[in-house]
Amino acid sequence: MRPSSIIALLASAVLALALPQTTGSSPAGVDAMRHSATVASGNTYSYLLSKPAGTPKGTIFLLHGFPDLSYGWRYQMPALTQLGYQVVAPDMLGYGRTSAPKDLGAYTFKKMTDDLAGLAKQIAPGQKIILGGHDWGAAMVYRVALWNPDLVKGLIAVTTPYSAPTAQYVDVADAVKAGLTNFGYQVAMRDPALDAKLQTRDQIRQMLLAFYGAQTPQGQPGFTAEKGLIFENLPTLGSTPLLSAADLDYYVNEYARNTVAAPLHWYRTAKLNWQDEQSLVAAGGKIKVPTLFITATQDTALPASLSVGMEK
Repeated sequence: MRPSSIIALLASAVLALALPQTTGSSPAGVDAMRHSATVASGNTYSYLLSKPAGTPKGTIFLLHGFPDLSYGWRYQMPALTQLGYQVVAPDMLGYGRTSAPKDLGAYTFKKMTDDLAGLAKQIAPGQKIILGGHDWGAAMVYRVALWNPDLVKGLIAVTTPYSAPTAQYVDVADAVKAGLTNFGYQVAMRDPALDAKLQTRDQIRQMLLAFYGAQTPQGQPGFTAEKGLIFENLPTLGSTPLLSAADLDYYVNEYARNTVAAPLHWYRTAKLNWQDEQSLVAAGGKIKVPTLFITATQDTALPASLSVGMEK
């Protein structure tokens, strides 16, 4: 397929992503789409699968971030399937019904991209796939393209800009001190002490409300990009317009399976990833497949300015 054709295909996918979210699967309906598969690492991945009526034009994998699940793609999956594509949305490692290993080393991009490649070979053998991702999921799609270039024919990344492998390690805490204050939440999220504060269902519920924009009666947030979770505000957070009561209950139930400890490991592997990626530095770290990047105008954690120069 020519690059121009892939770009047109990606544009069609984006139109589907932008469709009004007035319909979609209920929590109960989503379970009918659920499957699982075990890959070579021994990890079992739970995933949602949507197939068109006829022969699929291709396969699209949609990767979620934090604090999300495969369920977060419930509106986009049927829209993309209507365009003729088989669509797969996994619970990423540590989330929902997918394995949640305790070993931090299992959460490196290299190992997780190997897992994803193995999953793709089971679901779509012999195919090159399109990868779409949001937040940590977007960070993953870039790394899949670097580590498994023969697997991928196009990328869609939402909010997270591409950051190429580097020869020098820069700790996120040092980046924050140097002025990148919008990454303060990443310093907070990698703190192991956070795990004990997010164990109960009520704690998980209030955490989710914080991330989805709920406020206290006084209009105070439960989360900021600069500070992370503001624990003194969590108990009094109200509802959020971004999740229905049923959706929130679903998220709480899924996160309660393994608590938040495993998903937070994604914030703790930066140096391990850097060590793995030294072998990619010499190759230049350039993404070689057509890529569509979608930024957000009001994202305080990942502002559009971070993507300046990304096309190079």
